[in-house]
Amino acid sequence: VQLQASGGGLVQAGGSLRVSCTASVRTFSSYTMGWFRQAPGKEREFVAGISRSGGVTDYADSVKGRFAISRDNAKNMVYLQMNSLKPEDTAVYYCAASPLPIAHKAYNYWGQGTEVTVSS
Repeated sequence: VQLQASGGGLVQAGGSLRVSCTASVRTFSSYTMGWFRQAPGKEREFVAGISRSGGVTDYADSVKGRFAISRDNAKNMVYLQMNSLKPEDTAVYYCAASPLPIAHKAYNYWGQGTEVTVSS
C-alpha cells in the first residue's frame, strides 16, 4: 500500500483547508483509513479514522465538530476537511491505512506527510 498526502499549506486561524490522500492499492475498500498529525516537538497523534465503507468515523476530541474525514472508494481517496482551524492545529498531517476494522486503531501503512500551518 502506497499513500500520498497532499493539500497542506498556510491558512489563517478560523479558516478552512482540505487535505487529501491517494492510495495505490487494488483493494482500497478493504482498508480502514486514518489521519494523524505531528506538531513540532510533539509525538504523532491520531486525528480521525474512517471505516472501510465510510459508514463509521472516529475523531480525536481536539478536532470533533471542526474536522470531517471522508473517503471515495471509487477513486482510492481519503480526505480530511478542516474547519475553524486553530494555531494548535499546525502540524505535519499523515494518512494511514489498516487492514483491520476501525475499532482496532492499528495502522500498518503510512504516507509521507503534508504540512499545515495555521497563523494567528
